[in-house]
Amino acid sequence: MTTHPHAAAGSCPVQHGTSSAPPSGPTPIYGDAFSRDPHATYRMLRAHAPIMPVEIAPGVYGYLAVTYRSALHLLRNTPARFAKDPRHWADLAAGRVPADSPALMMMQPRDNALWKDGAEHARLRRAITYSLGRVDTFALASTVAGIADQLIDGFASVGECDLIAQYADPLPMLTAIDMFGCAPDLAGRIIHAVTRLFDAGSDAAQANDELEAACLDLTHIKRARPGRDVTSSLIAAGLSDAEMIQTILLLIGAAAPPSSNHIGNGLRRYLTDPRFAGSVHDGVRPVAEALDEVLWDNPPLSNYSPLYPIGEQYFEGVYLTPGYPILVSFAAANGDPLLAVAPEARTGNRGHLAFSAGAHACPAPDIARTISETAMERLLDRRPGLSLAVAEDELRNRPGTFHAGLMSLPVYFQPAARLAQH
Repeated sequence: MTTHPHAAAGSCPVQHGTSSAPPSGPTPIYGDAFSRDPHATYRMLRAHAPIMPVEIAPGVYGYLAVTYRSALHLLRNTPARFAKDPRHWADLAAGRVPADSPALMMMQPRDNALWKDGAEHARLRRAITYSLGRVDTFALASTVAGIADQLIDGFASVGECDLIAQYADPLPMLTAIDMFGCAPDLAGRIIHAVTRLFDAGSDAAQANDELEAACLDLTHIKRARPGRDVTSSLIAAGLSDAEMIQTILLLIGAAAPPSSNHIGNGLRRYLTDPRFAGSVHDGVRPVAEALDEVLWDNPPLSNYSPLYPIGEQYFEGVYLTPGYPILVSFAAANGDPLLAVAPEARTGNRGHLAFSAGAHACPAPDIARTISETAMERLLDRRPGLSLAVAEDELRNRPGTFHAGLMSLPVYFQPAARLAQH
């Protein structure tokens, strides 16, 4: 049986003999109900088919791959059978995607490697890997520690703080800004715009325009005065101004909000799971294990990597309508019960899809790990004895389709003066 994102009520891509009725139409993967418990939605969809019709944002339709096998099939067959180029998106070409849709800001065509196929993708990706390959990860860890100390000093004497707003959110963004050689005023513009863009709110289009303008200003500054930074390396790799704008946007967007989510989710694990009780020195398990675990069961970028079938495609009996985007659910794929990776076997196991796979896999996972691990270790070293200030069930996830993180993580701790006395 075939399916279409606008399928009639009661239709289903394939019959699996499940006792529950299939969804009556495309399932929303946005809104309060989804944000409260996205894994409940993934389980429901997975019970009916490996790839299911969804509503990505209001009025924006496509599919979601919710099993590990389907996710790998899509990622490993790009671009041979599935394209990244959004010009394959039928509703976008026909003008049926709302101009103010938050999904449009995250899925529209851009002149960077993420949205290209073939030779153009290879050329732009080479520029990225060259530029990121010049980053000294030892120096990066020192930079992260210095930024962490500044942020911790800002709340150390108070005895309480929100670890998302005051630590996990600003730290990766400030680190990325440093890597790109931004001056403080320009950094502030980029930070503000990226945060709003990833929140996928009603002002996402305006945030996108502001971010592109800031990236162009940074490009002009570095063309005139190059330095030892990622922006200057991208320029040296031969990118045009249009490519520079979108590549800077891509790299800062890939480095900052997902790392913020990773740090926040890792801190939550450390604060609420007794296996990780203790300080960074005497904890039952090290920081790296907590961060590995959340890459498996709560990856910071939960649903992304939109792909488009090239011609008619089937997967395990599901017909994939050409012209409609298929999002890969990294969160659902990692949690697929058929994957059969026990929780205790996930530490150090890089089989997860948190960094994607195939031709468009993350080009610098070690940089992401350095930022997250250094940030957590520095905080737990300087502020031992952190305790959650609310019940765990009061914590709320960020809204939106694409990324998975906490709205806030309020904690108590001994203020700096009292800690020094001990």
